[in-house]
Amino acid sequence: MDNFTGKKLDGRYEIQEIIGVGGMAVVYKAYDSIDDRIVAIKVLKEEYLQNDEFRRRFKNESKAIAVLSHPNIVKVYDVSFGDRIQYIVMEYIDGITLKEYIEQQKVLTWKEAVHFTVQILRALAHAHERGIVHRDIKPQNIMMLEDGTIKVTDFGIARFAQSETKTMTDKAIGSVHYISPEQARGSVTDAKADIYSVGVMLYEMLTGRLPFEADSAVSVAIMQMQQEPKPPRLINPEIPEGLEEITLHAMQKDPDQRYRSAAEMLEDIERFKRNPDIRFQYKYFIDESPTKYVDAISEIRSGRSDLYERNYERGKGAKKGKKKPNTLPILAGITAALVIVVVGVTIAAMAIRGFFGGGSLVVVPNLVGQNYDEVKLSTKYSDFEIVQKNTEYSEAPAGQIIKQDPEAGTKVKKHSTINVTVSKGPQGITVPDVTGKDKNLAKSTLESEGFTNVIESSEYSEDVPKGQVIRTDPEAGQTASKDDPIVIYVSMGPETKMSIVPPVVGMTRDQAIRAIQDAGLTADFQGEEPSDSVPVGKVTRQEPGANSQVQSKSTVKFWISKGKETKTIEVPNVANMPLAEAQNMLLSKGFQINSEIQYVDSKIQEGLVIKTDPPAFSQAYPGTVITLYVSKGDQKEGKP
Repeated sequence: MDNFTGKKLDGRYEIQEIIGVGGMAVVYKAYDSIDDRIVAIKVLKEEYLQNDEFRRRFKNESKAIAVLSHPNIVKVYDVSFGDRIQYIVMEYIDGITLKEYIEQQKVLTWKEAVHFTVQILRALAHAHERGIVHRDIKPQNIMMLEDGTIKVTDFGIARFAQSETKTMTDKAIGSVHYISPEQARGSVTDAKADIYSVGVMLYEMLTGRLPFEADSAVSVAIMQMQQEPKPPRLINPEIPEGLEEITLHAMQKDPDQRYRSAAEMLEDIERFKRNPDIRFQYKYFIDESPTKYVDAISEIRSGRSDLYERNYERGKGAKKGKKKPNTLPILAGITAALVIVVVGVTIAAMAIRGFFGGGSLVVVPNLVGQNYDEVKLSTKYSDFEIVQKNTEYSEAPAGQIIKQDPEAGTKVKKHSTINVTVSKGPQGITVPDVTGKDKNLAKSTLESEGFTNVIESSEYSEDVPKGQVIRTDPEAGQTASKDDPIVIYVSMGPETKMSIVPPVVGMTRDQAIRAIQDAGLTADFQGEEPSDSVPVGKVTRQEPGANSQVQSKSTVKFWISKGKETKTIEVPNVANMPLAEAQNMLLSKGFQINSEIQYVDSKIQEGLVIKTDPPAFSQAYPGTVITLYVSKGDQKEGKP
C-alpha cells in the first residue's frame, strides 16, 4: 500500500496521516494550503488503478456526492483522476462512526436512536429526490460529531436511479448484515433498499444486536431473504410499541410493504416524537392476500387459543384429581370452528358472486410516482390490467409513472385496464465540445446550454496546455439531463517528474558532473574557491543540497576547492640583477623559481635579469612559480 504521508499532492494538499483504510481506498487527513483548511482525502489504492470496475466505482462516488448538498452528507471539495493517482477531497469529519458509538453504548436510548435516524433519513430523502440510491447504508458509513450531528459517507456503490447500466456486481453488492432481501437476491434495487438498511440500523441501536447473525455471510444473506426478525420489544421491553412498528415496517421483506420513501418514514417518526404512545397498527410478515380476511380469521384463532390458555390449569387439575373433564374448552373449540366455517362460506360466496359478475367494484389505486416495472411485477395490483400507453420527457426519473387513466379513487370493475404514461426522464441536452477551451470559458459554455452541475477535475497532460479542457464526461455529442453531473477534465500541463539531488561534495569535477547527469539533472560548474577543509580540486559545496527533491533536468551548481586561502605578496623587482642574485631574492620572499630560464636577445648586459612573470610589483600567493627572463646580450654586435 502506498503511503503518501508527508507528501504534497498537486502542490496543494499536504498529507498528514492515515485516518482510515477501506477495501479499495485509503483515507488521509491533509492540509489544503490554498483554502487553509483541514480536509480528508480518499485515495484509490494503487492495486486498483488498472481495475476498470474499481475506477468506475471510485469515480461514481465523486459524481454521486457532487450532486448532493445537505448538512447530513459529507461534502466534496475536489477530485483528481490521473493515471498514477486518483483521489477525492472531502470535508474532514472530526468524530467517530455510528458503529463505534453503538459498540461503546451497547444499547442506545430510543430518543438517541430516533435523533440519529431522523438525520439519516433527511440525508437519504435529499439523495433519493435527486435520483441517487446509496445501497450501502450501515453504521460504519455514518459519521457522528461530538454534538450528535450525523454525516452520511461512502457513496462508493451508489447509483443514479435513472441509470440503465446495471451489473451483477451492482445488484448484489453491500454489507450483508444490512442489505435488503432484494440486494441479497441480486435483484435491481431502488430507494426502498436504503429504507430496509435504515430499519436494520434502528433495530441494532434499540436492541444492541443485529436482527440476523450467522457463521457465514451466505447464511446471513439467506436469513435476510427468508427469516423474520425477532420483535425488538422481546429483546428490549423499554422500546415504545410505535417505534417497534416503525422499525419492522421499514424491514419488510417485500419492498412494496415498506415505506415508499425516506420522507414517508420521517413522517411516522415525527408523529411518534409528538406522541410516543402512538400505535400505527401495521401488519408484519404475513401473507397479505387476501388482505380482507386474514385479520378476522387470525383474531378468531387467537381467541380460541386464549380460551384454551385460560382453562388450561383447571383442565390439568381435573385430570390429576380424576374429576369430570371440563367441557368448556371443547365447546369453545367447536364454537370457534363454526365461526371459521361461517367466515369461509361467506368468503366463498363473495368470490363466486365476483366471478359471475355480481357487480362488485374496486377502487383504482394511485400509481403516479411509482416505478412502472415494479408496479407490473407487484401482486398488489393483480385486480387490474396495467398498460403503458405513452412515454414522455419529464423531470421525474425515467421509468416513473406520471399519468394514469382512470384516475386514482375511481371505482371500476375488477380486471379493468389502467392506462399509464411513463417518464423518459428529463429531456436530454447534447454535451457541446469544449476540449481545448479555457476552463472558465468551457464552464460558462456548458452552463449556457442548460447544465446546472458542472464539476471540475484536474489531471496531467503532455499535449494540452495548462488550464485548458482535455475532455468531458459525458463526452461531447452525448446527451444528458440538465441536472446530471458534467465533469470537465482540466490540464495541469505535463506531469512534473522529480529527481533526488545526489551528494557531490568531496568529488572531483568530473565525478560530480557524471553523478549529477546520471540523476537526470544538469551540472553547472561555478569556478574555484579557497577552502580550509576540502582538498584542492574537490567539490566544496553544491546547490541545491544533497537529497533535495527537485524537478527533473533542474540545474545543480557546484564549486571546486583551490586550497587554503592565504594573503598575496608583492613580486619584487629583480630587473638588472644578476641571475643568481635575483633567484635568491625571489626564494627569500616565498616564491618558487621556474627551472626553465628564458634567455632573450637584449641590449641589456648579458646575464642580467630583464623581467619576471608575474611581473614586478604585482600581487601573487606565496609559492607562486616565477619565470625569469635573462639577457643573452645583443647578438648583432660585432657582425660586419
